[in-house]
Amino acid sequence: MQVGITYMRSEDFDYLYRLEESFWWFLGMRDVTQVLLNQVNIHAADGVPRKSRVLDAGCGTGGMLEWLAGYAPNAEVSGIDIAPDALRYARSRGHIRLAQASATELPFTDEAFDLVTSFDVLVQLPGGDAAERAMDEMHRVLRPGGICFVRVAAYPWMHSGHDRALGTVRRFDLTELQTAMQASRFGILRTTYANAWLLPVAALHRLVLKPLNIVNAGSDVKPLAPRLQWLNRLLTGVLRSEARLLTRPHARLPFGLSAICIGRKPL
Repeated sequence: MQVGITYMRSEDFDYLYRLEESFWWFLGMRDVTQVLLNQVNIHAADGVPRKSRVLDAGCGTGGMLEWLAGYAPNAEVSGIDIAPDALRYARSRGHIRLAQASATELPFTDEAFDLVTSFDVLVQLPGGDAAERAMDEMHRVLRPGGICFVRVAAYPWMHSGHDRALGTVRRFDLTELQTAMQASRFGILRTTYANAWLLPVAALHRLVLKPLNIVNAGSDVKPLAPRLQWLNRLLTGVLRSEARLLTRPHARLPFGLSAICIGRKPL
């Protein structure tokens, strides 16, 4: 997760770092990501990952880097982020292939990677065409035939205090995200929304209860109170149910809090 012109607070980076291995949203969305990636030939036909190079464009505190190593058995997983605090946490996890840079100006040669991921980064880039420039950069650094996996926060009408706390400046609907990827010359392999079942709950929480000060303002990515830990298991199960649904090759969730688009750079 790369921050844009509105930097996250240090405590939000700390929450991200501490929660990425256990918080329901991260656990469930990793399952969704794995299901989708495994269906677009990231793995070889026999199920064994190819020897490949992977870039996480906007790696945040590094929670996805180790997970992405499963798609690069030779451990060539790189990450960039514009925020020094985020990279400091990523280095504390033992990652060394890191660079402080923007997704709009990737510090790599052409055709350097087999897989490029972007998890909730395009929404944080300042500037009217920044997301499109980042998409062009991801296309440039991918080898022909390489895969680009992009996830963004969905629906401009959902913009709230949660987004302001995380530096989110823009949200996309799925059609808009697909159009941007196609404009960067990607062939589209799969599109879907995710985190669908919880969209009504999140809309009520962020757009009604928070403005009325009925619940705490700011980011929703915070540790749950001890008495609410049962919610973590419940919500993880909700997202994992979506992952199971998406194991069907043509399944597509028609709405959700996240929009996902997977493209391939033409040969």
